Amino acid sequence: MTTTAFISHKDCFLHDMGSFHPESPSRLTAISDHLIAQGIDAYFTHYDAPLATLEQLRRVHPVGYLEKLKRSSPESGIVHLDPDTAMNPHTWQAALRSAGAGVMAVDMVMQGEAPNAFCAIRPPGHHAERETALGFCFLNNVAIAARHALEVHGLSRVAVVDFDVHHGNGTEDIFKDDPRVLMVSMFQHPFFPYSGADCTAENMCNVPLPAGTSGEEFRMVVSDIWMPRLREFQPEMIFISAGFDAHYEDDMGSMKLVESDYAYVTREIKRFADQACKGRIVSMLEGGYVLSSLARSVGVHLRVLADL
Repeated sequence: MTTTAFISHKDCFLHDMGSFHPESPSRLTAISDHLIAQGIDAYFTHYDAPLATLEQLRRVHPVGYLEKLKRSSPESGIVHLDPDTAMNPHTWQAALRSAGAGVMAVDMVMQGEAPNAFCAIRPPGHHAERETALGFCFLNNVAIAARHALEVHGLSRVAVVDFDVHHGNGTEDIFKDDPRVLMVSMFQHPFFPYSGADCTAENMCNVPLPAGTSGEEFRMVVSDIWMPRLREFQPEMIFISAGFDAHYEDDMGSMKLVESDYAYVTREIKRFADQACKGRIVSMLEGGYVLSSLARSVGVHLRVLADL
């Protein structure tokens, strides 16, 4: 068995929404450079993400939406789908790689080729609803991966853990009232995308938190709210929507987490996964926009996943 699988692709660097857009190719470069500088890059087994297939995408997104999204891809320049979300000629290919990374990660973990996996991908996915691109997201990567685990590998229960500073409205839209999926999340509220706080679906464990929330308060959410729900649900695989924009240095949000908080939540998830679901974890990059804090936070997340 290898160590943590690190799945990415050069196509993910080519998606570009403009020189001043915070969701930039530099995010992946910063992560890669940090892992090399810390001397831990060689501990991970690196894989190129495949292209997701139409069959894999259709488990989450209707064909009409997928065809419309593909047609929106420009031959040159940048086309905006909304003020924050834009496509260049490489976006569709990058989105297929990002979704394919999650599918590959599930296959590797389920087949015992890796104990867990981290997908260093962009565009991110957790704001993408069944039929709507939103918040820098086009395809819901974590939902596509989770549905692959359920439909292809025959799992009965999976959990999604989302600690991005923004609510994963897309993941909620796709999975609410699906008894096979438990989603536990925290997010700054009120804040974009202004959802999640009023959801009544029993399989959604959403914890809205005010601006300025500290790491201590976040850890209490993990220990006192998330973990009891996860233990009750007993998932057979855990997916992480790994957003690192709740870091105190990240001006995309107003929360106060630091690297040790991301290490803590990763340790708690990993400890539970080792007990409940054979250690099966697939973590997928979501937000995190200040390059230094993003790279450091991903670094500690990966250290815990790989037992370094």
